[in-house]
Amino acid sequence: MSSNDNSHPADHAYEEDVEETYVDEGEIADVVADDHMDEDGMDDGQSEPEHMDEEASEGVKEEVFLEDDSVQGFFTHKEPVFAIDLHPTQQDMAVSGGGDDKAYIWNLKTGEQISELEKHDDSVCAVKFSNDGSFVATGGMDGKINVYNVEKQKKVAALEGPDEIQWLSWHPRGNVLLTGANDASLWMWSLPGGDFMNVFNGHSAPVTCGQFTHNGRNIVSGAEDGALIIWDPKTADIVHQFTSADARFHQEGITSLVISNDDQVILTGSMDGTAKLVHMNGNILGSLENASESVETVGLCDVLPLAATGSVDGSLSIWDVNTQRLRTTLKHDDSVNRLKWHQNSPLLTSASMDCTVRTWDSRTGECVRVWKGHQEGIMDLALSIDGKTVVTASDDGCCLVFAQ
Repeated sequence: MSSNDNSHPADHAYEEDVEETYVDEGEIADVVADDHMDEDGMDDGQSEPEHMDEEASEGVKEEVFLEDDSVQGFFTHKEPVFAIDLHPTQQDMAVSGGGDDKAYIWNLKTGEQISELEKHDDSVCAVKFSNDGSFVATGGMDGKINVYNVEKQKKVAALEGPDEIQWLSWHPRGNVLLTGANDASLWMWSLPGGDFMNVFNGHSAPVTCGQFTHNGRNIVSGAEDGALIIWDPKTADIVHQFTSADARFHQEGITSLVISNDDQVILTGSMDGTAKLVHMNGNILGSLENASESVETVGLCDVLPLAATGSVDGSLSIWDVNTQRLRTTLKHDDSVNRLKWHQNSPLLTSASMDCTVRTWDSRTGECVRVWKGHQEGIMDLALSIDGKTVVTASDDGCCLVFAQ
């Protein structure tokens, strides 16, 4: 299969011709008159057509199962794809990383490979373009980070220090890269030289999520120890810390976090089934509680005072940030793994282990669009700036492109 074929490898495996059967009037009369029927009301001579009908029925079921709404795809990964990101200015360019220990840069419009990046020694679990698009970084479970010049398609740095990489975050205004690791540490380097800048120690368990604030003045991280820490990136000092010692905060590991555009509010999701709103000044603002299982993904709307939380129980909940009251609960058929609000819009898009991508209007709770195409759960999604293109990474080894 060529890399720009936007159909799944399995799509053509069920195109079987079913032979049509004809009977003349005499045969019809014989069938009607035949009183030698078996217990099921069918004689032996009709067993083959029954079998054929079952095959035809199964074929229809398979075709429904293989419904594909994607407009393009990338199928070179031969193992689950864990991470996806879109170039910030060249929105037809994506980078993906997966369980085949590889990362690729590829074209959304054609599905064609642009560059195969250097193979890691273990799964690639994080990929990220820098904020100006000059560089792209790949992070692996081997504890290594490779950084490339996008235009020249050339490796510029190999970064080591932490163990298994959990996530990557670029500074909003400079070529500084931050990562959180399985060994409870955060590391920071300057690029393209790859010079080590700082290591942050304060967590006691894997650092599952984190990022620079939008103004670049602080770092926020969450970990499996249930702690949320706000750091000074220059000194690596802890500015504020929220822990499970405070009964108002998370009592289990933190899975996800997001920071408001004005850098005032942080929303966190946790394995304890709750989401917490905290202020950058160290105050706990409130708790969003309605999930029966772990909250895996969170988001804040940039045009309305709304928050969204997605859970393993399949719920996608919309909250009023000001009152911390639940506005509506939307549903997937399985775990909600990722959600992203559209820029300057009340719309949000979610991806689930139920193999679907869905776009919702948060004002009404209406499901605006459902996309199908993946055969296994969706692990990650990226959304274009205009909100018209969704790119997904799935357990089925495929990346798919969906258009509004």
